[in-house]
Amino acid sequence: MSAAWRTTWLLLAFMVVNFADKAVLGLAGPEIRADFDLTRQEFGTAQSAFFALFSVAALGVSLLTRRVRTTPLLLVLVLLWSAAQLPMLWSAAGFGTLLATRVLLGAAEGPSAPVAMHHVHGWFPQRERALPTAVLLFGAAAGVAVAAPVLSWVITQWGWRWSFGVVGLVGLVWAAAWLIWGSEGPLAPPVGKKAPAPAAGERSAVPDSVSPRAMASDSASPRAAASDSVPLRAILLSGTFATAAFGAFAAYWLMSTLLTWTPDYLESVVGWDLNRAGTLVGVGALANGAVLLVHGLIAQRSARRGADRRLPAGAGAGLLMVVSGCAVALFGTVDSMWLKVPLLIGPITLAMVMFAVATTACARIAPPAQRGVVLGVLTFVYALGGILSPLVLGGMVDRAATVDTGYEQGWLLTAGLLLTAGALAALFCRPETTADRLGVPEVPAAQAPLVH
Repeated sequence: MSAAWRTTWLLLAFMVVNFADKAVLGLAGPEIRADFDLTRQEFGTAQSAFFALFSVAALGVSLLTRRVRTTPLLLVLVLLWSAAQLPMLWSAAGFGTLLATRVLLGAAEGPSAPVAMHHVHGWFPQRERALPTAVLLFGAAAGVAVAAPVLSWVITQWGWRWSFGVVGLVGLVWAAAWLIWGSEGPLAPPVGKKAPAPAAGERSAVPDSVSPRAMASDSASPRAAASDSVPLRAILLSGTFATAAFGAFAAYWLMSTLLTWTPDYLESVVGWDLNRAGTLVGVGALANGAVLLVHGLIAQRSARRGADRRLPAGAGAGLLMVVSGCAVALFGTVDSMWLKVPLLIGPITLAMVMFAVATTACARIAPPAQRGVVLGVLTFVYALGGILSPLVLGGMVDRAATVDTGYEQGWLLTAGLLLTAGALAALFCRPETTADRLGVPEVPAAQAPLVH
């Protein structure tokens, strides 16, 4: 096995643990609400507490990637998030402890995905990144798929507190493996004094003939000039970044909604028990992962065959989000479980493709030294969906005349968000056009050799 793919598999396991950590609160939700006598909105506050520092930490730690290698950063992050889970094993730990540990967990996990993506991109050139990116994102789905039935069983047999303890201990096992095998890739950009200076205020990186208005639009003529850094504002104000980030925000809203409220919805509205609900959540997560892997394989094969790279990269993902939005609306309004189940493990999962497309699109329009920062900003934006969806949907259900009505309104709101974001991504997410205009080459000259 090549070092590049060994690292990818390690980071796949990293993402599995990461999303198992996220799933545990939703799976244990009904028991926690009963023990602590919480309303759904109060429970939504606990879920949103996870995101209190998630976005800020994602941005701050991503900025550190210009100064600190990602190998030690990943180790520190996994140790912090594992430590954050273990206090809930204490029988006296109450709702206040739960809130505090969720804030710490979110601060440690916020930077995890962008730093892991930045790290794995240091092992693969641009045209080879679609599949490893999809593999890491599959870890998110696999984490939920593994966690849902396993942690449901743990909760049933040992109590909900041990579900937190199990994921914390597994994180410590991964940290030990990373100490042995973790290393930087040959295409990793330099850090510290060797890294290019921050480019937030630089104007010389983009030719003077490109106006600020043109930098904020993807309609400018392509440019082929290479650059080690470009003004961050030019990247972040581009149509590609804006629509990719909004699409990822909508997809994350959907994912957070599914993780937080699907177990409660299946128990409270449909009448299923925890084990049955957990199994369906796990199957749905596997379907998410399958969609991501198939998309990654297709994208990588297309790149290797020299497909027309001028086709808007966001078009396919945007249309899939539109399909997902229609499926969510149908899921929330029909009563038949014979229809709900196929929707949950089928069309609804298509929105998750936007995570892969948004990540690779934003990485494409950023020079390597700025890639970690740009991915951190992407995470900062889309993680807001994780903050808002538990609070908004929890409040809607509590205020509605019935639980059924509240959930129906929540699903329709989510569907509208997906439809809007999907349409915008399909129209305006054009990473190749944006990269050419900003002067970001596909493979910098110093990094041209491929890694096999």
